[in-house]
Amino acid sequence: MTFFLQLAATGFALGMVYALVAIGFVIILKCSNAFNIAQGHFVMIGGYLGYTFLVLFGLPIWATLILAVVSAIIMGLIIERLALRPLVGQSELAIIMMTIALSTVLEGLATLIWGGEYKTYHGLLPTITLKVGQISVPPESLIGLMVSVVTVTLLLLLFRYTKIGLAMRATAEDLQVVQSVGIRATTIYAVSWVIASVVGVIGGILLGGVSGVMIPLAEIGLKAFAVVLLGGVNSIGGAIVAGIILGVLENVAAGYLDPLLPGGGLAQIFPFIIMLIVLIFKPHGLFGLVRIERI
Repeated sequence: MTFFLQLAATGFALGMVYALVAIGFVIILKCSNAFNIAQGHFVMIGGYLGYTFLVLFGLPIWATLILAVVSAIIMGLIIERLALRPLVGQSELAIIMMTIALSTVLEGLATLIWGGEYKTYHGLLPTITLKVGQISVPPESLIGLMVSVVTVTLLLLLFRYTKIGLAMRATAEDLQVVQSVGIRATTIYAVSWVIASVVGVIGGILLGGVSGVMIPLAEIGLKAFAVVLLGGVNSIGGAIVAGIILGVLENVAAGYLDPLLPGGGLAQIFPFIIMLIVLIFKPHGLFGLVRIERI
Protein backbone atom coordinates (compact mmCIF):
# COMPACT_ATOMS: atom_id res chain seq x y z
CA MET A 1 0.00 0.00 0.00
CA THR A 2 2.87 2.37 0.79
CA PHE A 3 4.35 1.74 -2.66
CA PHE A 4 1.02 2.55 -4.32
CA LEU A 5 0.59 5.79 -2.32
CA GLN A 6 4.16 6.79 -3.16
CA LEU A 7 3.45 6.31 -6.89
CA ALA A 8 0.15 8.18 -6.58
CA ALA A 9 1.74 11.15 -4.78
CA THR A 10 4.50 11.49 -7.39
CA GLY A 11 1.96 10.99 -10.17
CA PHE A 12 -0.22 13.74 -8.74
CA ALA A 13 2.67 16.19 -8.97
CA LEU A 14 3.43 15.06 -12.54
CA GLY A 15 -0.25 15.31 -13.44
CA MET A 16 -0.42 18.95 -12.38
CA VAL A 17 2.38 19.75 -14.85
CA TYR A 18 0.44 17.87 -17.57
CA ALA A 19 -2.65 19.90 -16.64
CA LEU A 20 -0.66 23.13 -16.91
CA VAL A 21 0.51 22.28 -20.43
CA ALA A 22 -2.97 21.06 -21.40
CA ILE A 23 -4.51 24.41 -20.45
CA GLY A 24 -2.53 25.93 -23.32
CA PHE A 25 -4.18 23.42 -25.67
CA VAL A 26 -7.67 24.26 -24.37
CA ILE A 27 -7.20 28.05 -24.59
CA ILE A 28 -6.12 27.96 -28.24
CA LEU A 29 -8.90 25.50 -29.06
CA LYS A 30 -11.55 27.68 -27.40
CA CYS A 31 -10.50 30.87 -29.21
CA SER A 32 -9.76 29.43 -32.66
CA ASN A 33 -11.46 25.99 -32.78
CA ALA A 34 -8.12 24.49 -33.82
CA PHE A 35 -5.58 22.24 -32.09
CA ASN A 36 -2.17 23.77 -31.46
CA ILE A 37 0.18 21.00 -32.59
CA ALA A 38 3.16 23.14 -31.50
CA GLN A 39 2.18 23.16 -27.80
CA GLY A 40 4.65 20.37 -27.02
CA HIS A 41 7.41 22.35 -28.71
CA PHE A 42 6.71 25.27 -26.36
CA VAL A 43 7.50 22.75 -23.59
CA MET A 44 10.76 21.78 -25.29
CA ILE A 45 11.79 25.44 -25.67
CA GLY A 46 10.96 25.96 -21.98
CA GLY A 47 13.29 23.14 -21.00
CA TYR A 48 16.15 24.56 -23.05
CA LEU A 49 15.50 28.06 -21.62
CA GLY A 50 15.68 26.56 -18.13
CA TYR A 51 19.04 24.97 -18.98
CA THR A 52 20.32 28.25 -20.45
CA PHE A 53 19.36 30.46 -17.50
CA LEU A 54 20.13 27.97 -14.72
CA VAL A 55 23.32 26.35 -16.03
CA LEU A 56 24.92 28.66 -18.61
CA PHE A 57 24.01 31.94 -16.87
CA GLY A 58 24.01 30.52 -13.32
CA LEU A 59 20.83 32.38 -12.34
CA PRO A 60 18.62 31.40 -9.37
CA ILE A 61 15.27 29.75 -10.04
CA TRP A 62 13.18 32.89 -9.40
CA ALA A 63 15.18 34.90 -11.95
CA THR A 64 15.03 31.95 -14.36
CA LEU A 65 11.23 31.82 -14.13
CA ILE A 66 10.89 35.59 -14.69
CA LEU A 67 13.20 35.61 -17.72
CA ALA A 68 11.58 32.48 -19.12
CA VAL A 69 8.10 33.99 -18.79
CA VAL A 70 9.28 37.20 -20.50
CA SER A 71 10.82 35.10 -23.30
CA ALA A 72 7.57 33.13 -23.60
CA ILE A 73 5.49 36.32 -23.84
CA ILE A 74 7.73 37.62 -26.63
CA MET A 75 7.59 34.26 -28.43
CA GLY A 76 3.80 34.11 -28.14
CA LEU A 77 3.37 37.65 -29.47
CA ILE A 78 5.72 37.03 -32.43
CA ILE A 79 3.98 33.77 -33.33
CA GLU A 80 0.51 35.32 -33.14
CA ARG A 81 1.46 38.46 -35.07
CA LEU A 82 3.52 36.87 -37.86
CA ALA A 83 2.04 33.39 -38.25
CA LEU A 84 -1.52 33.31 -36.94
CA ARG A 85 -3.00 36.78 -37.46
CA PRO A 86 -2.78 36.54 -41.27
CA LEU A 87 -5.00 33.46 -40.95
CA VAL A 88 -7.87 35.23 -39.15
CA GLY A 89 -11.03 34.33 -41.04
CA GLN A 90 -9.42 31.26 -42.62
CA SER A 91 -10.47 27.67 -41.94
CA GLU A 92 -9.44 25.73 -38.82
CA LEU A 93 -7.45 23.38 -41.08
CA ALA A 94 -5.25 26.28 -42.17
CA ILE A 95 -4.51 27.14 -38.50
CA ILE A 96 -3.68 23.51 -37.69
CA MET A 97 -1.33 23.31 -40.68
CA MET A 98 0.36 26.51 -39.52
CA THR A 99 0.91 25.05 -36.03
CA ILE A 100 2.48 21.97 -37.63
CA ALA A 101 4.83 24.29 -39.51
CA LEU A 102 5.55 26.15 -36.25
CA SER A 103 6.50 22.90 -34.53
CA THR A 104 9.02 22.19 -37.28
CA VAL A 105 10.47 25.71 -37.04
CA LEU A 106 10.80 25.54 -33.23
CA GLU A 107 12.49 22.13 -33.46
CA GLY A 108 14.90 23.53 -36.03
CA LEU A 109 15.67 26.52 -33.78
CA ALA A 110 16.36 24.22 -30.82
CA THR A 111 18.78 22.23 -32.97
CA LEU A 112 20.42 25.40 -34.26
CA ILE A 113 20.83 27.10 -30.85
CA TRP A 114 21.36 24.18 -28.44
CA GLY A 115 22.52 21.52 -30.88
CA GLY A 116 19.46 19.39 -30.10
CA GLU A 117 21.58 17.64 -27.47
CA TYR A 118 20.50 16.21 -24.15
CA LYS A 119 20.87 18.84 -21.43
CA THR A 120 20.18 18.55 -17.75
CA TYR A 121 20.00 20.73 -14.67
CA HIS A 122 19.33 18.16 -11.99
CA GLY A 123 19.96 19.48 -8.49
CA LEU A 124 19.70 23.16 -9.50
CA LEU A 125 16.03 23.50 -8.58
CA PRO A 126 15.25 24.28 -4.90
CA THR A 127 15.32 21.17 -2.74
CA ILE A 128 12.11 21.07 -0.73
CA THR A 129 11.03 17.68 0.55
CA LEU A 130 7.53 16.76 1.69
CA LYS A 131 7.21 13.63 3.78
CA VAL A 132 4.03 12.30 5.35
CA GLY A 133 4.68 9.07 7.21
CA GLN A 134 6.46 6.77 4.78
CA ILE A 135 5.27 8.74 1.75
CA SER A 136 7.64 11.38 0.34
CA VAL A 137 7.53 13.54 -2.77
CA PRO A 138 10.88 14.06 -4.58
CA PRO A 139 12.14 17.68 -4.52
CA GLU A 140 11.84 18.24 -8.31
CA SER A 141 8.29 16.85 -8.36
CA LEU A 142 7.30 18.96 -5.35
CA ILE A 143 8.61 22.15 -6.96
CA GLY A 144 6.69 21.21 -10.13
CA LEU A 145 3.54 20.70 -8.09
CA MET A 146 3.88 24.02 -6.26
CA VAL A 147 4.61 26.10 -9.37
CA SER A 148 1.84 24.36 -11.35
CA VAL A 149 -0.74 24.92 -8.60
CA VAL A 150 0.16 28.62 -8.32
CA THR A 151 0.12 29.11 -12.12
CA VAL A 152 -3.19 27.28 -12.62
CA THR A 153 -4.78 29.25 -9.75
CA LEU A 154 -3.63 32.57 -11.25
CA LEU A 155 -5.04 31.54 -14.65
CA LEU A 156 -8.41 30.57 -13.14
CA LEU A 157 -8.57 33.95 -11.33
CA LEU A 158 -7.65 35.68 -14.60
CA PHE A 159 -10.46 33.95 -16.51
CA ARG A 160 -13.07 34.62 -13.80
CA TYR A 161 -12.37 38.10 -12.46
CA THR A 162 -10.58 40.18 -15.12
CA LYS A 163 -12.00 41.93 -18.17
CA ILE A 164 -9.60 40.22 -20.53
CA GLY A 165 -10.47 36.85 -19.00
CA LEU A 166 -14.19 37.47 -19.40
CA ALA A 167 -13.59 38.64 -22.98
CA MET A 168 -11.68 35.41 -23.71
CA ARG A 169 -14.54 33.33 -22.31
CA ALA A 170 -17.06 35.30 -24.36
CA THR A 171 -14.96 34.90 -27.51
CA ALA A 172 -14.98 31.15 -26.98
CA GLU A 173 -18.79 31.20 -26.96
CA ASP A 174 -19.56 33.58 -29.81
CA LEU A 175 -16.94 35.64 -31.66
CA GLN A 176 -19.46 37.74 -33.61
CA VAL A 177 -21.27 38.87 -30.46
CA VAL A 178 -17.96 39.87 -28.87
CA GLN A 179 -16.97 41.89 -31.93
CA SER A 180 -20.38 43.61 -31.96
CA VAL A 181 -19.69 45.10 -28.49
CA GLY A 182 -16.34 46.52 -29.56
CA ILE A 183 -13.89 43.92 -28.28
CA ARG A 184 -10.98 43.37 -30.67
CA ALA A 185 -10.65 39.72 -31.55
CA THR A 186 -6.99 40.15 -32.45
CA THR A 187 -6.23 41.23 -28.87
CA ILE A 188 -7.95 38.11 -27.52
CA TYR A 189 -6.01 35.91 -29.95
CA ALA A 190 -2.71 37.53 -28.94
CA VAL A 191 -3.41 37.03 -25.21
CA SER A 192 -4.43 33.41 -25.87
CA TRP A 193 -1.16 32.61 -27.67
CA VAL A 194 0.85 34.38 -24.98
CA ILE A 195 -0.82 32.28 -22.26
CA ALA A 196 -0.34 29.05 -24.27
CA SER A 197 3.33 29.92 -24.73
CA VAL A 198 3.86 30.84 -21.05
CA VAL A 199 2.27 27.67 -19.62
CA GLY A 200 4.20 25.54 -22.13
CA VAL A 201 7.54 27.15 -21.21
CA ILE A 202 6.90 26.88 -17.45
CA GLY A 203 5.90 23.24 -17.91
CA GLY A 204 9.11 22.64 -19.88
CA ILE A 205 11.30 24.08 -17.11
CA LEU A 206 9.60 21.88 -14.52
CA LEU A 207 9.75 18.70 -16.61
CA GLY A 208 13.35 19.43 -17.63
CA GLY A 209 14.31 19.49 -13.96
CA VAL A 210 12.97 15.93 -13.60
CA SER A 211 13.94 14.19 -16.83
CA GLY A 212 16.39 16.52 -18.57
CA VAL A 213 15.87 18.30 -21.87
CA MET A 214 16.10 17.02 -25.42
CA ILE A 215 14.14 17.33 -28.66
CA PRO A 216 11.76 14.42 -27.80
CA LEU A 217 10.56 16.47 -24.80
CA ALA A 218 8.20 18.02 -27.36
CA GLU A 219 6.30 14.72 -27.33
CA ILE A 220 4.94 15.75 -23.95
CA GLY A 221 2.55 17.84 -26.02
CA LEU A 222 0.97 14.60 -27.24
CA LYS A 223 0.41 13.54 -23.62
CA ALA A 224 -1.22 16.92 -22.98
CA PHE A 225 -3.39 16.18 -26.01
CA ALA A 226 -4.55 12.98 -24.30
CA VAL A 227 -5.27 15.02 -21.16
CA VAL A 228 -7.43 17.43 -23.15
CA LEU A 229 -9.42 14.62 -24.77
CA LEU A 230 -10.00 12.93 -21.42
CA GLY A 231 -11.09 16.12 -19.66
CA GLY A 232 -13.15 17.50 -22.55
CA VAL A 233 -11.66 19.65 -25.27
CA ASN A 234 -13.44 22.82 -24.13
CA SER A 235 -13.08 22.46 -20.37
CA ILE A 236 -10.19 24.03 -18.43
CA GLY A 237 -11.40 22.41 -15.21
CA GLY A 238 -11.61 19.09 -17.04
CA ALA A 239 -8.00 19.49 -18.21
CA ILE A 240 -6.86 19.93 -14.59
CA VAL A 241 -8.73 16.84 -13.35
CA ALA A 242 -7.69 14.76 -16.36
CA GLY A 243 -4.05 15.81 -15.97
CA ILE A 244 -4.03 14.53 -12.40
CA ILE A 245 -5.76 11.28 -13.42
CA LEU A 246 -3.30 10.56 -16.25
CA GLY A 247 -0.30 11.52 -14.13
CA VAL A 248 -1.32 9.10 -11.39
CA LEU A 249 -2.22 6.30 -13.84
CA GLU A 250 1.06 6.71 -15.72
CA ASN A 251 3.10 6.44 -12.53
CA VAL A 252 1.11 3.47 -11.24
CA ALA A 253 1.56 1.73 -14.62
CA ALA A 254 5.31 2.40 -14.44
CA GLY A 255 5.48 0.89 -10.96
CA TYR A 256 3.28 -2.17 -11.39
CA LEU A 257 3.05 -3.03 -15.10
CA ASP A 258 6.47 -2.12 -16.53
CA PRO A 259 8.32 -4.74 -14.40
CA LEU A 260 6.04 -7.41 -15.93
CA LEU A 261 7.20 -6.66 -19.48
CA PRO A 262 10.68 -7.61 -20.75
CA GLY A 263 11.38 -4.18 -22.22
CA GLY A 264 9.07 -2.10 -20.02
CA GLY A 265 7.90 1.22 -21.47
CA LEU A 266 4.16 0.67 -20.95
CA ALA A 267 3.96 3.86 -18.88
CA GLN A 268 5.00 5.91 -21.93
CA ILE A 269 2.07 4.71 -24.03
CA PHE A 270 -0.44 4.47 -21.19
CA PRO A 271 -1.85 8.01 -21.72
CA PHE A 272 -2.50 7.18 -25.37
CA ILE A 273 -4.30 3.95 -24.45
CA ILE A 274 -6.54 6.07 -22.21
CA MET A 275 -7.01 8.52 -25.10
CA LEU A 276 -8.16 5.73 -27.45
CA ILE A 277 -10.61 4.37 -24.86
CA VAL A 278 -12.06 7.84 -24.28
CA LEU A 279 -12.46 8.46 -28.02
CA ILE A 280 -14.35 5.19 -28.41
CA PHE A 281 -16.74 5.39 -25.45
CA LYS A 282 -16.96 9.10 -24.55
CA PRO A 283 -15.81 11.26 -27.48
CA HIS A 284 -16.64 14.57 -25.73
CA GLY A 285 -14.52 13.67 -22.65
CA LEU A 286 -15.40 13.63 -18.96
CA PHE A 287 -16.38 17.29 -18.70
CA GLY A 288 -16.75 18.43 -22.33
CA LEU A 289 -19.97 19.87 -23.69
CA VAL A 290 -22.01 17.71 -26.03
CA ARG A 291 -22.78 19.83 -29.06
CA ILE A 292 -26.15 19.04 -30.62
CA GLU A 293 -26.51 19.96 -34.28
CA ARG A 294 -30.07 20.31 -35.50
CA ILE A 295 -30.66 19.39 -39.12
